[in-house]
Amino acid sequence: MADFIFSLNATLPIFLIMVLGWFLMRIGLFTKEFNKVADKYVFKVALPVLVFQDLATVDFFEAWDWKFVVFCFLATLISITAVTLLSFLLKDKSLQGEFIQASYRSSAAILGIAFIQNIYGTSAMGPLMIVSAVPLYNIFSVIVLTFEGENASGVDGKQKIKEACIGIAKNPIILGILAGLIVGLLGIEFPTIINKTVNSVAQMATPLALITIGAGFEGRKALAKIKPTIAASLIKLVIQPLIFLPVAVWMGFGGEKMIAILIMLASPTTPSCYIMAKSMNNDGVLTASVIVTTTLLAAFTLTGWIFILKSVGLIG
Repeated sequence: MADFIFSLNATLPIFLIMVLGWFLMRIGLFTKEFNKVADKYVFKVALPVLVFQDLATVDFFEAWDWKFVVFCFLATLISITAVTLLSFLLKDKSLQGEFIQASYRSSAAILGIAFIQNIYGTSAMGPLMIVSAVPLYNIFSVIVLTFEGENASGVDGKQKIKEACIGIAKNPIILGILAGLIVGLLGIEFPTIINKTVNSVAQMATPLALITIGAGFEGRKALAKIKPTIAASLIKLVIQPLIFLPVAVWMGFGGEKMIAILIMLASPTTPSCYIMAKSMNNDGVLTASVIVTTTLLAAFTLTGWIFILKSVGLIG
């Protein structure tokens, strides 16, 4: 029972914030236009600043763990490759880009940092996981969405490659990661005024993102594209952790490293997927459906994974 209570304490507060967002939308305090703007703000401003802050304040020379970083990188790369191959089985080929992105891309920065802080407080493992996985998330998302967008069929290969490169170079999360890495590695310290300003913007990212996820939850969308939605959700929440968590245990990871790995593998599909899909000429229906479904189910699956890890003594 103590392990179960520990698991609920780690997951329920985060999902209750989502429920608050859903409730505020239902009573009319939020509007769809507000939610749309808030999503863009989180993706383009708050989340990059949050990632920047987390990386800029880490002493990478002390915290760096090659085994952990390489594991996170390879697990992400293998997942992307496997999901890409599976996507060729889809009857509707126009769904490939969205299916690939929604199946592998976790809320590593938004939910990951929230979970790790909720359990361990400040930890360098969240930023290390972000450095290992999130650049791959965004680079491959830009590539697959560029090549599979609604307008992509009439564009030649060179133009697609050019658009993908521009999209990668302009991706706000990647820019935030690069800026944070540079500041962290150089040990640059900003004046208190700058630190407080950055901290204020960064603190908005997680709660605002969680609230907008809840506010955007629509049960009807979960019924659209139901077969690929179920497939992507199972890959995201069950199959990935089922494959890679035993490998992580075999490699000797535990504690905050195991939680960071779990979030990388088994957290819901990030809401920024939908923003990227829409902005890159994909209709976004499948992406929205997977986000809704994984967000709903992760309250149970993540609690279950944490309960298992806690029960066997891998986290404390």
